[in-house]
Amino acid sequence: MGSPNHLCYNLAKDMPKRLNLSQEIEKQLPGELVNFMWMAGEIAHTRGEKLYLVGGVVRDLMLGQANLDLDLVVEGNAIELAQQLKKNIKGKITTHPRFNTAKLLWDNWSVDLTTARTETYEKPGALPQITPGSLDEDLGRRDFTINAMALGLNPGLYGKPIDPHGGRDDLKNKLIRVLHENSFIDDATRIWRGLRYEQRLDFHLEKKTLGFFKRDVDMLKTISADRTRYEIECILKEPYPEKVFIRAAELGVLPHLHPNLRGDDWLAEKFEQARKLSDPAPPEAGLYLALLAYPLAKEETERFISRLRLPKALAQILIDTAALKSKMRLMATPGLSPSGIFRLLEAYSSPAMVANSVATESPTASQNIHQYLTRLKYIEISLTGDDLIKMGVTTGPEIREIMERLQKARLDGEIASRDDEMALVQSWLTKQE
Repeated sequence: MGSPNHLCYNLAKDMPKRLNLSQEIEKQLPGELVNFMWMAGEIAHTRGEKLYLVGGVVRDLMLGQANLDLDLVVEGNAIELAQQLKKNIKGKITTHPRFNTAKLLWDNWSVDLTTARTETYEKPGALPQITPGSLDEDLGRRDFTINAMALGLNPGLYGKPIDPHGGRDDLKNKLIRVLHENSFIDDATRIWRGLRYEQRLDFHLEKKTLGFFKRDVDMLKTISADRTRYEIECILKEPYPEKVFIRAAELGVLPHLHPNLRGDDWLAEKFEQARKLSDPAPPEAGLYLALLAYPLAKEETERFISRLRLPKALAQILIDTAALKSKMRLMATPGLSPSGIFRLLEAYSSPAMVANSVATESPTASQNIHQYLTRLKYIEISLTGDDLIKMGVTTGPEIREIMERLQKARLDGEIASRDDEMALVQSWLTKQE
């Protein structure tokens, strides 16, 4: 049996012969979504509007891959159409009048509706100025040819491919191609997206596109931290994000995040280890990001956090990872007591611990972290401050000191029950008399 990519390639190779993809729609999409698109096409037709399925879902239909993120474009009014559709599906609607877009939500499904539009860029890296336009203009503003295809949804046009930029040929030839030579200048986030699609699909940047890519890589400086972070977050959701970072290092893109990041076999090995530890769920973004940033020193980590304007929770994981990395020599100490392990690790987040466990070269340090995460962090003492006061302990710092001593004894296996704790406290109080 061939690989999934091989099967997709064979399907894509047959696409030019297919004049209608209605069968692919019915085979690959759930019946409820198919029925919705039929209904939407009928209603758009009665309104005198033309409705299309566009973008990534069209690409993936042609590749035989599942994609339930439906994007519809209407040559008309997306919000008014969405409001009419809502009456038929009894769902919720979210509208953005400024952009004339809407999102329909019902059951477990969501569909985005957009008014066909054209874009102009006042300067490189700026968000585009949007005006209503035709489908051709809408497809012409897309990032790559394989994402610039549409399928008609109106009666008589249902499933008809619309491919003004040769996307099907590029699918057949496994190429990532921009629509025009200033594509990366207009929006340099396409540099990251190009790498993501290239690695996900096992395609290649087309020769001229690669030339524009290398010429314009410095345009990444024009992109805001928030938009850059979004692209990195998308990469981290890929099945094998390290492939994108390795390719980014090869083409000089990764240093734009930080010059000391590594896109190499080490990163691939550590990401794979993270997946095995997280199985069956994929690793959370914080763990991947901590491993990506692991080669950085503390000050470099802070600059990396600033470069991506990371939210507080993610930033803390990276800060914890860098701080804990400086303690790995202590964590590797042979015969370290359970209470000693606990004291070294208790202040740090779990993703930071896992990142250090994966990244360290010390099996002892890794085992100690594993012991903390699987057992030590769950060990608690039974006695409370009120219990200690009833036993005669003076209120104030002495209570905290005794609680800490009890926890240490519990961690190191010196006591194992509430009765043991009470006996130990009583012995300490007796010695004070």
